Amino acid sequence: MDIRYIDRSTGEIQVERPPAEGLLSFLYDNPFGKTAILPIAKRKFISEWYGRKMDKLSSVDKIQGFVDQLDIDMSESIKAIDEFSSFNDFFYRKLKPEARPIGEGFVSPGDGKLLAFERVSDVGSFFVKGREFTLTEFLADRELAERYADASMIILRLAPNDYHRYHFPYAGIPSASKQIKGHYYSVSPYALASNFTKVFCENKREITTLKTPDKGEILLIPVGATMVGSILSSYQPDTAVAKGDEMGYFAFGGSTIVILIDREQIQIDADLIKNTKNKMETFVKMGERIGR
Repeated sequence: MDIRYIDRSTGEIQVERPPAEGLLSFLYDNPFGKTAILPIAKRKFISEWYGRKMDKLSSVDKIQGFVDQLDIDMSESIKAIDEFSSFNDFFYRKLKPEARPIGEGFVSPGDGKLLAFERVSDVGSFFVKGREFTLTEFLADRELAERYADASMIILRLAPNDYHRYHFPYAGIPSASKQIKGHYYSVSPYALASNFTKVFCENKREITTLKTPDKGEILLIPVGATMVGSILSSYQPDTAVAKGDEMGYFAFGGSTIVILIDREQIQIDADLIKNTKNKMETFVKMGERIGR
């Protein structure tokens, strides 16, 4: 399975080679992997155990090899490699402000591969297999799901080599996050292709409502994944934030941020919609305009 995406900055098609690609394929494509190993891998204690390992001082030995393997640009990082206290300290590293300028309009909350749907109902045309995806199940709130039934939906998938802090895509006042307990399935395309609904509706996630001065309410939903020990919020609820202010960060592993917006208030950029309709993700960076 080739994981292809469009690099928005160049317009070129690239191929993603995730770490542990063979293991992911085994877990989500192989019948034995899916029935015997995956039920263990998705459980919370596995991710928490690995997360603790990545917090230890000894884990710094893994940083250089990870950087070399995934060709990570460390010139963007505030800290140099020898300044990190653990692998996780490196993994959710902060970047220099000039590395991610904040654009006009509605911007991406993070680095990653993006899918954009004008309506939530369009998700079914992309890669839903198995049971039907519903907002009620995803949000665990029937009333909230009804309010956003005709919303636009953005899915930003962070790969392990991506910058793992996420930010507010617009100015406003954020609520406290509502936590939804769950499992830790991978969010890699291997897992999503097998069963999008299972991954998004069973994984641990948090819901924050961003009340904006002029664009209604925006739902921001970080989703945990395999080997992501924590979703760590760093904002102050009920306190005004500017576009680009940090919202939180993920510990080691891939992860995802889902955004629901009023499509009458914010229009997603046409190229992102077009690429999604062509079944291609688009790589974007934090602060890059993705809507107006």
